[in-house]
Amino acid sequence: MSRLKLGVIGAGVWGKNHVRTAAGLADAELAAVCDTDTKVRDRVARQYPVTHVTADVVDLLGRVDGVIVASPAASHARIALQCVEAGKPCLVEKPFALTVRDAEAVARSAADRKVSVAAGHLLVFHPAVERLRALVQEGELGKIFYLYGLRVNLGQIRADENALWSFGPHDVSMALYLLNDQPIRVAAQGRSYLQPGVEDVVFLTMEFASGILAHVQLSWLDPHKERKLTVVGAKKMVVFDDMEPREKLRIYDKGVDRPPEYGSYGESLAIREGDIFIPKIPNIEPLAAELSHFVRVARDGEVPRASAADGVRVVRVLDAATRSLAAGGTPVTL
Repeated sequence: MSRLKLGVIGAGVWGKNHVRTAAGLADAELAAVCDTDTKVRDRVARQYPVTHVTADVVDLLGRVDGVIVASPAASHARIALQCVEAGKPCLVEKPFALTVRDAEAVARSAADRKVSVAAGHLLVFHPAVERLRALVQEGELGKIFYLYGLRVNLGQIRADENALWSFGPHDVSMALYLLNDQPIRVAAQGRSYLQPGVEDVVFLTMEFASGILAHVQLSWLDPHKERKLTVVGAKKMVVFDDMEPREKLRIYDKGVDRPPEYGSYGESLAIREGDIFIPKIPNIEPLAAELSHFVRVARDGEVPRASAADGVRVVRVLDAATRSLAAGGTPVTL
């Protein structure tokens, strides 16, 4: 079977990781890279001398079988539509689009033309998140009560998008993936401390019809770098800490039990303390797993784990959160 010819559009801060990973895939070749920045093109040409480097999207589209769109966020939807119109399957980095209308336009065009489009929801390919989803979906944790995430560090400070749109797609996509559900209400509060109109810190809350609450703190103005998610269930609780080099998942056999018979209300709830289990998680780079999956999507027609429809769902949440931010935290119904 011939190797899939991959193209990467955007080889900057994050796109260069796509270029590196695509170049190392066994079942694909890095055929072309497109970037409007001359310095970026020169760097890529030096590092990958057999790869065609261009500033023209149309030139790239004529040389590849599948495309990774890692350009600036404002161009994602426009370039994705170009890929679809050219009949080229594409993986669109987060955020999938900056408006619901644009996200829906990409999804609709992909469906109409029967071209596969995947959303760049990286964390759904994290081995620890895959294991956590199995625990949630198989009922190992019991009824899920709530979950909360923390995604903070000092920098990289952006001017073109706030902390919600920069960090939020990770945690929103992860929550929707774990729960296999969509929120019915969204609320967000944030503040712009460093640049007017660009929130450096955002507190996002999602409410689901099941009663589950999901809360996320997002900030690039924080003394710590933390990437953590806690899921609290009736039977067990789990902490996913992506900053841990090895023990990324800890399962706590803890909870609050209600005995079948009790004499008073004070006796009706009992704290249960059990063991802590640390499962072995495969040491697989999520980006490599994501791109290998995309190759199968583009070559074999495999259904994307994070589809265009998933991209639309996440953008809808981010859009509702943006409206809530503008309204001082007033909840927005989806």
